Amino acid sequence: MTRTQWLGALFLAPAVIFVMLFFLAPVMLTGVFAFTNMSTATGIGSGVHRVTPSILKELAAKGMDREAVETLSRATFRVDSRSIARARQAGQDPAFLAELERRYGGQSFDGRRAFERALKRLRARPRSVRALKQAAAHFELNILNRSFETPQALVAAILEAGITLSTEDRTALVAASYTGWTWTTDNFRRMVGSEDTATVLVNTIIYVFFTLILFNIGFALVLAISTFYLPKAQATVIRAIWFLPRISPPVLYVLLWKWLAWDTGFLSAVLGVFGVEARNWMLDTSVDAWVFVVLINGFVGASMGMILFSSAIRAIPQPLFWASQVDGASRWQQVRRIILPQLRWPILFVTSYQTLSLLTSFEYILLSTDGGPGSSTEVWALAAYHTALNNYTGNLEYGYGATLALVLVAIGVVLSLAYLRIFNFDALVARPRIET
Repeated sequence: MTRTQWLGALFLAPAVIFVMLFFLAPVMLTGVFAFTNMSTATGIGSGVHRVTPSILKELAAKGMDREAVETLSRATFRVDSRSIARARQAGQDPAFLAELERRYGGQSFDGRRAFERALKRLRARPRSVRALKQAAAHFELNILNRSFETPQALVAAILEAGITLSTEDRTALVAASYTGWTWTTDNFRRMVGSEDTATVLVNTIIYVFFTLILFNIGFALVLAISTFYLPKAQATVIRAIWFLPRISPPVLYVLLWKWLAWDTGFLSAVLGVFGVEARNWMLDTSVDAWVFVVLINGFVGASMGMILFSSAIRAIPQPLFWASQVDGASRWQQVRRIILPQLRWPILFVTSYQTLSLLTSFEYILLSTDGGPGSSTEVWALAAYHTALNNYTGNLEYGYGATLALVLVAIGVVLSLAYLRIFNFDALVARPRIET
């Protein structure tokens, strides 16, 4: 490589690093997490095996042998050499252990109460109730609510307790009792089979379509074209006004909309004069909620398109407009024959960018309706956020949330390729014929 090439690579290195850290790495990690059941319950590290009553109840509902479930749920106490050794190592009185082994060696007791009643018959027993219960704990063979580091330790405890399980039941118990995360494809099956998925998908299509077509593209074009034909000073003022939503802090911007829509807000105050009952216009019905969601996001998106389209229109050679005026063309004919054909590239960029932005952004919906009323305005990105970072149950499902986010990445890639094909990207970036 020449010195110039080395210098170019050196200048490109920071950009490559930033792309790797802030785009490729997050996407790759999202893809990895999507194939796990990682959640608040499992944590992000390795887990242990713990059998709980709820797990046994679920296994019984799935067909596990009822007698085995009852045996696993019941505490068993056994006096043998192992339990005596555990108690001796814990510092129990040797005289008490000797009498216990002599009188009850090799015997098993069903339940704590039966074993403690037997201990009370010993002369060398601990005198306080607390000490007696602590001594009894060393002879307990119950696996319920105990932590086992490995599956082998859990199986060994089951065998030690004298519990007989079929191979199928034992495998199911080991799998269900694991508290850590595991590799799985259940997230995708759950997503496809869930009724909520269809609702969220429809909401996302409604949100992206109406916001994009009516405001981010349509209204932005109207603003750009109309201000193009205005005097420069007036056009500058209008553009500055419409740019305010984009530069306003989202919390303050949405709060202003809430002041407008609350039952004690501006709309209710004005309409109350005409006998209209006060209500929360933003959350009263799903239709009202969608109107405000589209308006809130649309005014922000329209400002960006307006600036880009205005700049593109200003870049069109003025002789084209002068020649059309000489030929008697109207303003509408100028828009149709000169402006819109010259805006194919800016429209492609704004459409692609705003589509991806709308698919992945949810902050304005979160601040305004939070997906309500009910789930009528819950879009895909907001559903991923609620699932992985802020749901109502408190169990944050990182793996399932990553699955939802991964679908957004795939949709974004597909839509980008589709836009490039629809707008004939190769022709847009081709070398002008005059240069060939």
